[in-house]
Order: sequence, then structure tokens, then C-alpha cells
Amino acid sequence: MTVDTVIIGAGISGLTLAWLLQNQQRRILLLEAADRVGGTIGTLDRDGFQLETGPNSTLQKPGGAEDALGRLIDQVGLAADKQEADSRAGKRYIVRHGRLRPLPASPPAFLFSSPFSWQAKLRLLAEPFIQPSHREESIAAFVKRRLGQEMLDYAIEPFISGVYAGNPAELSVMAAVPRIYALEQQHGSLLRGAMAMGRIHKQSGMPRGRLISFRRGMAQLPQTIAARLSPGTLSLSSRATAIEPIATGWRVSWQTPQQPPQQLCCRSLVLATPAPAAAQLLAPFCPDGAALLRSIPYAPVVSCAVGYRRQQIQHPLDGFGFLVPQREQLPILGALFSSTIFPDRSPTGDVLLTVFIGGQMDPAAVNLSDERIMERLQSGLQHNCGVRGKPHFIHIQRYQQAIPQYTLGHLQRINQLQQITSRLPGLHMQANWRGGVSVADCVRQAEQLAQTFLSQS
Repeated sequence: MTVDTVIIGAGISGLTLAWLLQNQQRRILLLEAADRVGGTIGTLDRDGFQLETGPNSTLQKPGGAEDALGRLIDQVGLAADKQEADSRAGKRYIVRHGRLRPLPASPPAFLFSSPFSWQAKLRLLAEPFIQPSHREESIAAFVKRRLGQEMLDYAIEPFISGVYAGNPAELSVMAAVPRIYALEQQHGSLLRGAMAMGRIHKQSGMPRGRLISFRRGMAQLPQTIAARLSPGTLSLSSRATAIEPIATGWRVSWQTPQQPPQQLCCRSLVLATPAPAAAQLLAPFCPDGAALLRSIPYAPVVSCAVGYRRQQIQHPLDGFGFLVPQREQLPILGALFSSTIFPDRSPTGDVLLTVFIGGQMDPAAVNLSDERIMERLQSGLQHNCGVRGKPHFIHIQRYQQAIPQYTLGHLQRINQLQQITSRLPGLHMQANWRGGVSVADCVRQAEQLAQTFLSQS
């Protein structure tokens, strides 16, 4: 077999890149160690419930240069199956003083919102007068400096838990939330920057972004891409065991359950795997690069899909879900009202919630027994949603390495890795440990890498 490019890893990054390179008439081999595509993206249909084992949705950007996800959806013929979240999903809750309280949806609403004290509101008025900082800071330090402790505790820290399951005192504001950092650098103030962005959206008439999934769930995206690849392009249950730079490019070795070890040579190689897997492949000939990859931590997360009869829950479930600030000392990170966001995800008369436990602030939770996890889950939901009784449907998914953490120094480490691997012609790396952790981020980064290939041909 002769190919131009081998891609290792059929998560959304590797699949998107394979599809785009195929459209460039390149001969591709995509190797995936698992017996299915999608990586952490997974959808299950159980007892009338449609549940996500990984990302529950993704944010599609307004049409334009940033909407790589929209272009991909159109190209693979998924536009008719795209589902936009219910309008009620625009409402989001946090827990404060043991109660679910809606977060304000606009600056004027913030002035009259109950989750925040008048001291926090007055503190926010000082934000435009705070000088920007040009050094790297943690998210916690950045927010405390610009917005104050209460905004950190009850707005930003739970938001970061929802996106990264991370610790804002460890995550880099420049790497983890670059758009927030850019507002300060470009406008000197988050409030001035937010108002400027609001004017731009209003003048252009473009929406700010749409929360989407698909008729058969998030897994329909990777499954559809895989089905559109040319025959012989994708090899499942094929674990890459070694890579080796050679004069003409790369030699790749892999193993499948039913066949002897295989090898082939290619001009270019893409590692579209989690950082630890990429490190293992690099280690024999690039130990410095492998060490940098191993330095990227991952947050462990438990995702629990639970189904209840509607009458078991007192809360109206009129929103996206709720987040739990660390200060509230509850045993869960938060929950999604999954059958509110996408109403067809549960049987008539039932509701589906997705509860998250663990993260960087509580890493040992991923090793708890099912019984202990259910105790935590029930405690968190009874406390916040008025749940009565036990769920009649339960699915627990554990991820020891769920979400890569863009900690302080992350961008410098990525730059060092690029400098080291630039001495290995034809090697590229693309996954959610760089450039953003969301599905849409991964698609955008894959599109940019495909354009790099095109410019080099």
C-alpha cells in the first residue's frame, strides 16, 4: 500500500483532516485504535433515551471565516440533520446559598440579578479603569484583578468547571480563554470590549453563535464523515505501535487483532491523538518533544445520564442546566437539562439530565464506585432541583483523561514543541490539547492544517 499521508487517531480532528485531504485528492490512511470513530464523542440510545457519553453539543460560529464547522456540515451532507438547541437553553443557572439562581443574560440584567451582591456590582463599575496587564496570568488572577473575588467565585470559576472541569488558579487566561484575554489587550477593558463586540454583531446582523447537535446525536457527525471517506481509507481496531523518520518521510507500524503487524511508508504523518498517546509514539527518537506532551495534564470526569419521571422533579428545568461554584461545597460540578436543550432526547413524560462529577478540583471522584457516584448525584439533584426518589434510568461514563488542561506556560510549551518537531519534516500534530477543546475548535484547527498541506503541494 502506498499513501501520501497517514493520520493516527479518528477523533473529530483526525476525521475532519482526512476528509479535507481526501478532497485535495491525497491518498490517506486513517488509523484508529478503537473499534469506532469519534474519540470521546459518543451517542447511545437506551430505553427510549438518547444520551451523550462525551460532548453534549457544540457552538457553531456565525457564518464566515470562523465557521469551519458549518462548512464541514454542509460538505458531508448533514445540514438537514442539524438540530439547534431549544430557546429555553439560553437560560443558565448557578447555585448560590443553596438555591438555583438564573445568571443575568445582559449587563442591564446584571444590575438587578439576584446571584450577585451590590458590592460585586459596584466593583464591576471600576473595571474600565483598571490597566491591562501584558504578562501571563492564571484565569483566577486575571478575573480577580479585573472583576473581583465574587465574580470569580460565582461566575467564572463555575464556567471554567463547565468547559474544562479545571482549576482557574492553574489555567492560563491566554491559552484557555484567549478571546477574553484579547478583549483586555485590544480594548483595555472587558466591558468596553464586550460592548464593541455587541455593536459589531448588531451592525452585521449576524447571530453570536448557535448551540447545535444532530438528529441522531453528536456521534452522527464523526460517523457521517467516516462513511464519506473513500473505501480503504479508515482502518479501525488498528493501534499504531511505532513511527520512525526515514529519508523519504515516515515509516508507520500498526497492529490489528486479526492480522500480523503491518508497516507502510508515507511522505507526511499526522498525530491526531491525545497528548499521552502522541508522547508514547514520539519518545524513542524525540524524547524532549515527548516530555512536553506528557506535561499536559488532563482532568478526570464522571458523566452520569439519569432519567426521571417528570413529576419527580420540582424545578421547571427551564434552561441549559446549572453549575456549582466550589464555594457551595456540593458533591457535583453541575448538570445539564439534556431533554430541555434537545426535547426529543427522552420518552414522553420523562426527563433526561446529565450530571458531572470530579474534575481537577476533585480528581479522586473518577475512581468512586457506582453506588458512591449515585449517592453524590442524588444529593446534588435533591439539593438543587427538588428531585424525589431515584432515577429509573442510569448510565455512568468515567474518563480518567477527559479534557486537556491549558495550564500556565501552555503556549510556551506548545511553541517549544513546534520548534523541536520542525526538525522532523512531514510530521504534524493536531488534537484538542492545542487550539481549543471544543468540537468546533478541533474542526477549525483541522481545516487550517489542511490549508497548510494545500499550500505546500
